[in-house]
Amino acid sequence: MQTALLIILVVAVVIFGFWMIQYSTFRNEEKKRQFELKRESQKAVSPIRLRAYERLALLLERTKPEHMLMELQSNQPEALSTWTVSQLQQYLLQTIRAEFDHNQSQQVYVSEEVWDMIVNVRDQMATFVIAIAGQLPKDANTQTYVTTLLTAFNSNGLTPTDKALEYLKNEAKELM
Repeated sequence: MQTALLIILVVAVVIFGFWMIQYSTFRNEEKKRQFELKRESQKAVSPIRLRAYERLALLLERTKPEHMLMELQSNQPEALSTWTVSQLQQYLLQTIRAEFDHNQSQQVYVSEEVWDMIVNVRDQMATFVIAIAGQLPKDANTQTYVTTLLTAFNSNGLTPTDKALEYLKNEAKELM
């Protein structure tokens, strides 16, 4: 009887040991598979993330006053001589909004800090466009608005747009 118990105990220990080895091997294989899946996923996602950074850099560049005004000048050359300050201000605000809306999905691929900077730049640019128009006399023409806008934007030193671009570039470099 005692021998039978001893045999059962030894068999149980062997089975348990075998099970532990199998379980450990299975877990290691599962970890390897997960690692490989993650690595393959990163290979696929990295180019997408880099494109997101590129698109957001383009968004920042396109919402600089000089770019928006050059774009307007090349698409509608008569606008600066025929529009009112209010019309030009609305055009600039719509351009900022449209560029932002067009690239909103890119927030999925960038850090929260980068996206917060993009939103902040959008808000600051809109506030800036409105504030400059508000500083002008009621009878100011668009040329005065353009000159004041560009002078004020370029005299601020490192603009929020420049800061965001620098941060964006640095974060994108970490992906490479």
